[in-house]
Amino acid sequence: MSVTNPSVSIKARKYLSPKEAAESIPGLTIAKLSQLRFTASGPRYYKPTPKTVVYAEDDLITWLESTARTGTAEAN
Repeated sequence: MSVTNPSVSIKARKYLSPKEAAESIPGLTIAKLSQLRFTASGPRYYKPTPKTVVYAEDDLITWLESTARTGTAEAN
């Protein structure tokens, strides 16, 4: 009998450091990511230790796509 663990994803997730996350989006800096964490307006992140921050690549993409606009008159 096979037992599956629901907390383990079938597809492995790729995790990025703040530097890697910032480098993957043009114009984004490590400092801006830190500010977005502080204001809770950026991508979802994980803190496995008090001084370690990582981003799941798919969460970063989801956040980026949620910022799409079609015109400058749209409300923020």
